[in-house]
Amino acid sequence: MRHIVFLHFLLLSSILQAANIVTASAANYRQLLLRLEPGDTLLLRPGVYKKGLPVYQLHGNKDKPIIIMGPTNGPLPVFSARPGHNTISIINASYIVIRNLELDGQGIAVDGVKCEGNADWAHHITLENLVIKGHGNNQQTVGISTKCPAWNWVIRNNTIEGAGTGIYLGNSDGNAPFVGGLIEHNLIKDTMGYNLQIKHQNARPDIPDMPSNPSNTIIRHNVFSKEKRAVTGPLARPNVLVGHWPVKGNGSKDTYEIYGNFFYQNPMEALFQGEGNIALYNNLFVKDHDEIPTG
Repeated sequence: MRHIVFLHFLLLSSILQAANIVTASAANYRQLLLRLEPGDTLLLRPGVYKKGLPVYQLHGNKDKPIIIMGPTNGPLPVFSARPGHNTISIINASYIVIRNLELDGQGIAVDGVKCEGNADWAHHITLENLVIKGHGNNQQTVGISTKCPAWNWVIRNNTIEGAGTGIYLGNSDGNAPFVGGLIEHNLIKDTMGYNLQIKHQNARPDIPDMPSNPSNTIIRHNVFSKEKRAVTGPLARPNVLVGHWPVKGNGSKDTYEIYGNFFYQNPMEALFQGEGNIALYNNLFVKDHDEIPTG
């Protein structure tokens, strides 16, 4: 029996070494973050992290992404918001997986996850199993936001509760395209504005490795609820809005595929609005509020 246990320990040790797992705490994670290379996993211990998570110029690859994560079971590491800094800030990063974290906005006017507007791009980013709360300072405070060209993102199994806007992908001027994304199995509830908005797109910029062939953005198996806290009057917004693709050239034949979602309640606005190439099917829409007069 002792030999079996010893062999099991050797096997487990060899797996951990092969996986390049680096364990960190709130005291040293910022230093270790800078050293990550393709295939590395930064495993964050439970605790309160007060210095944000800057994902700047970090690059995994297709076969060996960089993983930043909390433990699979038990308490999550909690990242507390701080004034003037988005909590998870992404600039020029690729093939990154971020999972099993809690982001506490503490009512401060900063975003939970932000692909910054001064970035050139961010691609192959996976956000999963995040709990995002306390980001409801105002309607422009966002749980997950991209403000630069972004493609092949996966946003999966996250809970966003009480945000100003749940997920906002793209920029209001149409010059930060979100391409080929997968948004699935998220619970987004009680937002002031949109649960999810993907902005319209102008002509696609010429960026190396950005998809040039037609792409699908898939939105499936999510809950989009505005039962509580929804703003009324001129600032009222639908649960979900998807904007049009470029009217010509690269991206003009892209498609939204939206299915298996639950759209629940909105006191003033539609549950869904969209434009462009859209396949919308097998969703459940529930709204029993009376419309509120505007004047």
